[in-house]
Amino acid sequence: MADLLTDEDFRKMKKAGKVVGDFFKLLKKFIKPGVSTKDINDYFNDYLSKFKDMKPAFLNYHGFPASACVSLNDEVVHGIPSPQAVIKKADIVKVDLGIKYQGLFVDSAYTYIVGHAHGLSKKLVNVTRKALYAGIKKALPGNTIGDIGQAIMKFVEKNGFSIVRQFIGHGIGHNLHQEPEVPNFGVAGQGYRLHPGMAIAIEPMVTAGGYKVKIDSNGWTARTVDSSLAAHFEHTVAITRRGPVILTV
Repeated sequence: MADLLTDEDFRKMKKAGKVVGDFFKLLKKFIKPGVSTKDINDYFNDYLSKFKDMKPAFLNYHGFPASACVSLNDEVVHGIPSPQAVIKKADIVKVDLGIKYQGLFVDSAYTYIVGHAHGLSKKLVNVTRKALYAGIKKALPGNTIGDIGQAIMKFVEKNGFSIVRQFIGHGIGHNLHQEPEVPNFGVAGQGYRLHPGMAIAIEPMVTAGGYKVKIDSNGWTARTVDSSLAAHFEHTVAITRRGPVILTV
């Protein structure tokens, strides 16, 4: 079952979510050619150390060896930060972050284009970001998970891109990942019905080619089978009687 969260729980998650949102703003200036993906991870650790009781949610989660997932170009998600992975001009950089704060979790992701991007990269990133908000608009009490998934899928596919099926969004609250599953595809009216007090992480992962992915030998990093570019955006969203409230801004 999904958590039933209180207004106080949402307040705490909003506080942690603002920390995440502010960090993503800082990364816009930090990410540039010559920076490694490990530099991004270290920057997040240094930044988070300034906030009392806030810890990186991903570090050692099921054995993940870093605080941030940083994925480049055809890597979709779960890229392990490395000093050897040095960012170049026109790279697509996906950064996925989570924070644990006073027993509650938030999770968010953002995609950056380094320097001037060619048309395909720019369109892919813009479509993925807009798909996230198309899904969030459907995160209303009484709607279903299928309403969210269909909205994301229709927007992505009408723009000529593909939705990754192997990785999906999730419930969140007292656990980083919990019920319900939140696919970025589906049929309107089907699946888990949303109700006030829930929080979900909506996170479209979109490719410029096919939707199939493979896992690297490190057991974590997922990349497109056809080497096509990928983008990823995510917000933690509270389901309230007033409608969806984004907690990670």
